[in-house]
Amino acid sequence: MTEARTKLAIRGVTKTYGAVTALTDATLDLGEGEFLTLLGPSGSGKTTLLMMVAGLVPPSSGDVWIDGKLATYAPPNKRDIGIVFQNYALFPHLTVHENIAFPLRMRRVPSPRIAQEVERVLDIVRLPHVASRLPRELSGGQQQRIALARCMVYRPSIILMDEPLGALDRQLRDQMQLEIKDLHGRLGITVLYVTHDQEEAMAMSDRICLMNNGRIEQIGTPQELYFRPCSVFVAQFLGESNILDATVVDAGESVVLDGPSGLALRALADRMLEQGESVKVVIRPERLRLLRPGETDDNLASGTLKEMVFGGGVCRYFVSLPGGTVLSLKQLSPDGAQPQPGDTVRVGWSSAHALVLRQCARPT
Repeated sequence: MTEARTKLAIRGVTKTYGAVTALTDATLDLGEGEFLTLLGPSGSGKTTLLMMVAGLVPPSSGDVWIDGKLATYAPPNKRDIGIVFQNYALFPHLTVHENIAFPLRMRRVPSPRIAQEVERVLDIVRLPHVASRLPRELSGGQQQRIALARCMVYRPSIILMDEPLGALDRQLRDQMQLEIKDLHGRLGITVLYVTHDQEEAMAMSDRICLMNNGRIEQIGTPQELYFRPCSVFVAQFLGESNILDATVVDAGESVVLDGPSGLALRALADRMLEQGESVKVVIRPERLRLLRPGETDDNLASGTLKEMVFGGGVCRYFVSLPGGTVLSLKQLSPDGAQPQPGDTVRVGWSSAHALVLRQCARPT
């Protein structure tokens, strides 16, 4: 992401409820025009953090800055924030036009200007023809777009979205992801988004803030979190991973490791390791490949094909190594003969695609 003016700065924010700590020492920046997603399992602290940005939950310590101004204890209506909720929160007795106009009326905007602004945002969300309808006469996707239009109509500095697609079916969720991503790209709006769906976060975000147990585990682009996870939790939460226990044998530029059941491993590490140190080696399934006779690679393992799952364009293979370790592979489906369960196969992968993590690694 290019350098952008910071719209939101969160500094050392902590939230406790008695003896329970919901959020610990959260620090992050949101740039102007950026789409940043708070991602994590239930109870990870992502909604708590969003509600503190909105001013609906006060922090126990730390500060929130919006557009360069201290907003830690500012009331919600003084923060220039828009919120889109999972349940849309549309007024059922008001028409679409009246729902969208509501925040402008609360700000005492003149009626002619209100009409212009409502028409403007209805065109943006491509629903000008539903202005006179009631919310119950709209589909779930249309209601969500109207909720977004109502949020955008008064041009807030930051738009907060709390699981906005959680109530939609899979196909509609996928469609709405593209709609929101398109709106973000066309309008350059600044979005702080909350979801527990990793695919949704990967598809929509400029950056992801992955949270766990009330802490920020890692912040980075989807590619950075997927290919360079800083902890075992990140590697397991985002996509699939083969995670092997290993011991460092040679901590040179190309690390040599002793893997499970004596499996010799080579990997690249971006940090200093010590000989004899216990580590985790992470390899994504798509980085492994079944080797043909005579083929070789930096890392080699031989085992029994335990299971093959045909998924159309992609096949998944599960290879059991001596000692019981199972490697998961994912590759394009061949159109010819392929190994069958029970066959002995060879698996290979590059040392550049094997990431070494320290035990219980956490971001610094």
